Amino acid sequence: MTGFAHTLAPVIENVGLARGTYRLRVHAPALAQAIRPGQFVMLRLPDSSDPLLGRPFALYDTYLDEHHQPAGIDIVYLVVGKLTGLLAHVHSGDRVALWGPLGNGFPALPALEHLALVAGGIGQTPFLAYLRELLGTRGYGGDAPRRRVDRVSLYYGVRTQELAAGIEDFRTAGATVHLASDDGSLGFKGFVTQLLAQHDAPQHLVGCGPEPMLKALANLAQRWTVPCHLSLETPMACGLGICFSCVTRVRTADGWDYKRVCVEGPIFEAAQLIWE
Repeated sequence: MTGFAHTLAPVIENVGLARGTYRLRVHAPALAQAIRPGQFVMLRLPDSSDPLLGRPFALYDTYLDEHHQPAGIDIVYLVVGKLTGLLAHVHSGDRVALWGPLGNGFPALPALEHLALVAGGIGQTPFLAYLRELLGTRGYGGDAPRRRVDRVSLYYGVRTQELAAGIEDFRTAGATVHLASDDGSLGFKGFVTQLLAQHDAPQHLVGCGPEPMLKALANLAQRWTVPCHLSLETPMACGLGICFSCVTRVRTADGWDYKRVCVEGPIFEAAQLIWE
C-alpha cells in the first residue's frame, strides 16, 4: 500500500449510467496524481454519521484538466445499501470525504499479445483505467504511458440488460467487448465465464465480480494453464488494515494464512486463494 491522504473533495458531477448505477466525479488532484489502476478509496459523507464508516470504491478512472494533468477521480457505484443510496442524491458542489489511494494496484506484466478482463455485476469498475494503462493511452501514478498489451478483451456479465454500465467507455478506450446476461436480454444467455470458455484462451486473465464468478474464473484459468489475477470485492470497515474485517484465506509455504484484502490486496493471484 502506498502512502495515503484524507481529503474533503468537491463533487463535479454524479450521473446515471444504468439502473441504480452512477458515476461520481470528484475534484482531488493529489489523489488523482498518485492513484493507480486496481487501487481504491474509502468514501463517506462528511455531514452524516449514519452510516458512520466509509465504504471502499475502486478507481474507475482519473479525469484530466485543461493542461492534461490528473485533476480528480471517477467512481462507479451501484445503489445497494444506505451509503450508496445517499450517494445517489449527492449533487455538484457537495463534498465527500475520501482517503486513499489504498491497496495494491494491478501487477506489472510482461509484454502480452492478448489479455482478457472478466467482470460480473459491478466488477467492471476497476477495469477502465487498467485498460487504458495496458494499451498505453494513459499513464497513472506519475508514470508515462507505455503500451503493455497488444489487444484487450472485456467479458462483462450482468443479471439483465438494464444493469450494464459503461460499455461504451470500454469500447471507446479500445477494448473488444463481449457481453453476457443471466436472462438473455444482452448478448450471450448465461454466465460470463461460460461465454469466456467458448473463446480461445488469452495469455492472461484478470477478474472482478461476485465470489462464485471468481471461483469459476480461477478454475478456468487452471484448466487453461493461464495466469490469473483477481480483484476481490470483500466488504471493508477501515481500509487501512487495522480492523482485520476483510481477511481472505491464501496458500502459503506452511499451509495457509489470512491476508487483509485492503492491504495485501485487493489483487491476488487466483492460484493463491483458498475458496470456501
